[in-house]
Amino acid sequence: MKRLVWRTRGKSPHSDMEAPGQRAEISLIRVLIGGGLAALILLGASCASNPIQVHTQAAPNANVASRTTFRVMNVPSPRNGITLASNDPMLVNSITYQALRDELQRAFTDRGYRYSQSSADLAVAYYATVAPKLDIRTYDYGYTWRGFPRQYTEIDQYDQGTVIVDVVDPATHELLWRGTGMARVSQDPNAYVSELRRAVDAIVKKFPAALVQATAKTGYQ
Repeated sequence: MKRLVWRTRGKSPHSDMEAPGQRAEISLIRVLIGGGLAALILLGASCASNPIQVHTQAAPNANVASRTTFRVMNVPSPRNGITLASNDPMLVNSITYQALRDELQRAFTDRGYRYSQSSADLAVAYYATVAPKLDIRTYDYGYTWRGFPRQYTEIDQYDQGTVIVDVVDPATHELLWRGTGMARVSQDPNAYVSELRRAVDAIVKKFPAALVQATAKTGYQ
């Protein structure tokens, strides 16, 4: 095996001492490399330490164990003629609107549910906003909250960036389950879309998986 010898200006090949100029160059390289690694570590830690905080609530008598299909409800027109921002996810045909609906469909499919627009046994409604406050009373999907605790259903206004996913019984029009998370709002539509997707994924992961999926994983009927 050949022996590789690193010879540098100002340093004798027979000496273990580095020349002053060489020590300065090596120190600078070490600082630059060390600083870059530190920045990458801090960036990774920042992303890892910023999980979506999710809160869920289920109706006391809600039973979704036998349900296997779902559909995403169309957003109703806002009351009182409210004007929405161009990147508001509640604005039909906005970039964020379509991204949120696509992510909802993908997330519930990953939980083992099958999408069915015409014969679903679960209906999914959602709310999200870029505005400072989200008043969910602005949108009337046509379902009721009779199965939920009074103190929970009276909270009608939410902070900027809130994402709400409601799961409704299509037959009785009653709310079965609600998940709430926060997405960071950005003026960059692509960045906001990414945050909405993260929020939707985090929320839907809290919803019970379809029984068909659970059976396939365990092997039991």
